[in-house]
Amino acid sequence: MTFLIEYDKQPQRFLKKSDKHIVRRIMDKIDEVLPNNPVPTDAVSIVGEHSVFRIRIGDYRAIYRINYETNKIIIFKLDKRGKVYD
Repeated sequence: MTFLIEYDKQPQRFLKKSDKHIVRRIMDKIDEVLPNNPVPTDAVSIVGEHSVFRIRIGDYRAIYRINYETNKIIIFKLDKRGKVYD
């Protein structure tokens, strides 16, 4: 089962303002891992949230929600480790 990846407004803004090599690294990781395996072994569940996980991409974190009914993964936060949890 393949999942469709969608980006919320905050991740879109973050990707637009970031350096190209950082964007490429983040996009490669997301596109390579999440569509076929929405909960990879290095994903961590966010406590207190249902179907919300984070993956680590170097110094960056992507926080996403999985919707199993529509086969979508919505990435709603993307930033450096220190800022993503604010």
